[in-house]
Amino acid sequence: MALEYLAAGGASLALNLGTGHGHSVMEVLAAVEVVTGRSPDRRYGPRRPGDPPALVADPTKAAQVLGWKARRPLRKVVETAWSWMQNSAKVLAGAPR
Repeated sequence: MALEYLAAGGASLALNLGTGHGHSVMEVLAAVEVVTGRSPDRRYGPRRPGDPPALVADPTKAAQVLGWKARRPLRKVVETAWSWMQNSAKVLAGAPR
C-alpha cells in the first residue's frame, strides 16, 4: 500500500503501524512462551527513568492515507517473528564462512 501511494505521487511521510491498543510486557512474554514453548529469562525491577507508563502506536494516519488496518493479533505477530528467526538461523548456519 505504501509503495502504491508513493508511486501515485504521494509524499514520503512517517506512519505508525499498530492496532491502537497496547500490550503489557507480561502479555508479550506470555505469547512468546505459548509460541516457542520456552520461558524467557525475566528480571523484575522498577521502570527506568524516562520510560513512559504506556506506549501505543496510533494507526489513524495510516488508515486515512493508505486505508491500512492491522489485522493480526499479538500471538500471530509473535508466531511470524519466531518463524522468521528460526528460518534465518538455518540459513546462517548453512552459509559458507
